[in-house]
Amino acid sequence: MSEMIFYERVVALNDKTHAKLKIRPATGYAYATGTNAVPLLANEFYESAREYPIVFVRANSGAIPVALLGLREKENLYVSATGKWDARYVPAFVRRYPFVPGTGAQGELLVCIDEASPAFSQKEGEALFVDGQPTPQLEHAMKFLAEYHQLAQLTEAFGRRLDELGLLKQADSVAQLNDGSQFRLNGLLVVDEPKLRALSPELVQEFFANGNLGLVYAHLMSVGNLGGLVDRLSRRTAPATESAKGVAAGVPRH
Repeated sequence: MSEMIFYERVVALNDKTHAKLKIRPATGYAYATGTNAVPLLANEFYESAREYPIVFVRANSGAIPVALLGLREKENLYVSATGKWDARYVPAFVRRYPFVPGTGAQGELLVCIDEASPAFSQKEGEALFVDGQPTPQLEHAMKFLAEYHQLAQLTEAFGRRLDELGLLKQADSVAQLNDGSQFRLNGLLVVDEPKLRALSPELVQEFFANGNLGLVYAHLMSVGNLGGLVDRLSRRTAPATESAKGVAAGVPRH
C-alpha cells in the first residue's frame, strides 16, 4: 500500500486555482477496492468493532489503530464489484475522500483534495467556491476535516500510551480458508491481556477516567471479526494459494 492509499494527486485547495471546481455526488466506494486496512479514530471503535477486526500497526507517529478490511494485499473484502460498501459502518478515513487534511509551512491545517478523483469536475456538480468564498458544501467538508484532524491527534496519543506501558504485542497469525489454503498475517499488534490485567490501580483508574479502557475492550472484542473476514475471502471466486505479505505494511498517515 502507498502512504496515501487511494489518493493519487493530493494538492492544497486554493480559491483561485480551483475557483471553478465542482464536486459531484459520490456514486460508490470503488476507489477503496485496493486497500486492506485503513486508520481508525478512537471515537469509531464502538461502531467499527461490530464490523471489522481492529488491530494496531507501526506508523511514523507510533502505534495506530486500523480496521482490517482484507487478508491479501490490495484487496478490500468490504467493497463489492459494483462499488457498494458491504457493512453498516464506513470508516471516516474512507468517507472523507476525496478531501484530506494537510499541514502548512507554519503548522496550520490545510484542506487538500485528490485532483485525480473523478468526483471533481469543471462542468458538473456543486461548486466549491462562489465569489472566492467557500460554499456550504465546502464548509461541511472543512468542518469534517478539522474534526478528523483533532480526533486523529487524540487517537495517536492513545496508541502512544499503550506503547509506553508495553501493552501491545505482536500478533502474527495464520488464517485458513474453507478450501484449506492459508494466509499469514504479519505486522499486526494487539493488546496483551495479561499485561492489561496486571496494570496498577492508578493506571486502571486513568484508563477508566479518560475512556481508554472502553477502547481497549472494544479492540479486544473486535478481533473475533477475523473469522468473518476469512469467510468473506472464502466466498470470493478465486481461492488464495499465496500468503498475505504484511497486510498492515505502509498504513497511511492521517
